[in-house]
Amino acid sequence: MPFSQPTVIRSRRVVLPGGERPADVLIRDGKIVEVAAYGTFTAEPTAEPTAERTAEFAAGSAADAGGIADLGDTALLPGLVDTHVHVNEPGRTEWEGFATATRAAAAGGVTTVIDMPLNSIPPTTTVEALEVKRKTAEGQAWVDLGFWGGAVPGNVADLEPLHRAGVFGFKSFLAPSGVDEFPHVEAADLEAALAEQARIGALAIIHAEDPAVLAAAPQQPGVHYRDFLASRPADAETAAVAHLLDTARRTGARVHILHVSSAAVLPLLRQARADGVRVSAETCPHYLTLAAEQVPDGDTAFKCCPPIRDEANRDALWEALANGEFIAVVSDHSPSTPDLKLLPEYGGSGDFAAAWGGIASLQLGLPAVWTEARRRGHTLADVVRWMSAGPAELAGLSGTKGAIAVGHDADLVAFDPDGELAVRAAGLHHRNPVTPYAGRTLTGAVRTTWLRGRVVDTGAEPFGRPLTRPAVTPSDNVF
Repeated sequence: MPFSQPTVIRSRRVVLPGGERPADVLIRDGKIVEVAAYGTFTAEPTAEPTAERTAEFAAGSAADAGGIADLGDTALLPGLVDTHVHVNEPGRTEWEGFATATRAAAAGGVTTVIDMPLNSIPPTTTVEALEVKRKTAEGQAWVDLGFWGGAVPGNVADLEPLHRAGVFGFKSFLAPSGVDEFPHVEAADLEAALAEQARIGALAIIHAEDPAVLAAAPQQPGVHYRDFLASRPADAETAAVAHLLDTARRTGARVHILHVSSAAVLPLLRQARADGVRVSAETCPHYLTLAAEQVPDGDTAFKCCPPIRDEANRDALWEALANGEFIAVVSDHSPSTPDLKLLPEYGGSGDFAAAWGGIASLQLGLPAVWTEARRRGHTLADVVRWMSAGPAELAGLSGTKGAIAVGHDADLVAFDPDGELAVRAAGLHHRNPVTPYAGRTLTGAVRTTWLRGRVVDTGAEPFGRPLTRPAVTPSDNVF
């Protein structure tokens, strides 16, 4: 049941909107009601800053008492907001599901997930399909959960009803999505969808690769990553983004570029913003932490579309991130069964051309990004801006999510920035233990996750809530 007694969580490293400082965070009825100076509240602490007591607190004993939890030097972050997650249920629940995905999210410090309209069956392209998905998710979510709708050929009339029903916006593909039930939009379809989304004040989120460029690229099957990389050239992203921005200029639509992998699109985005186009963009942990030079032959756990590119490109993405050119870093968690990845250790061929494209990293995004961010001189406040505040703003949730601030939901994460996380399949909560991070040791470890002031105990009953688009639309908040 929800706690009615006040609870204080204290840390010498609380990451607030204004920066990091020691603080006490007072929680009542699931909300943050005060952020006070460290040591303000004088009741007997129920947890000491030791690993043993932190583990005990994570199990719920201190939280149930409604007292003070002192995390010591373990950092206190706002819960992460991940606006790009493929849960795949119903229809492809063997790939993932609401229970497994949200359990992995909570284990990784993610307290809010917005689910993509594919690869579920049916896809979320009608109100009826949305209700099927919501009904399926009931009682399964360990974190708060919202939904994107889909804009596909022929469903323009469905967009306004879906928007009224509370989806956060509409995803479209400019190239084939990989599943037949979610076709990509041609030029006329895109024009019509963006015009309608501009009319109703909806956010358009776009997978931007150009199918003509992809078709003209060399298609060489096999185990060599360099051949797969050549089949998804950076030109496919730049051509698609240029076309999308031209359409956004004509229609006045608010657009967001998903999972930017190529730094070559950045000049296009800068010019469009200078011209008054309402456009934002995101990138993903795998583009920031992995590089083409590191991908072993046949290791199709690294396959995603658009692809992981070279180290120089990765450096350029980091520079853009530091300069504020990306509003969010989100997972694009897109898992599948091991057989579809064609991994050699599961008896597969290791053929990059034939394997399913998608990175499973929902549980690992925070330590993965922190590992590389700290190496490059960034702070926890930077990571919170990229992975919590920014995605919350994108989705229009910045009034309740994404910050440790009075009036916000008490979605919090105890994160040990000096801890180590050895990534092993047995420790992953998503349904299929396939990830390119396997065998790596990452810096930073999630110790405890709270959702609205309650410890998320994945051995107990889930208590995540459904989320709907707030009255203030993302287009009013971003750029």
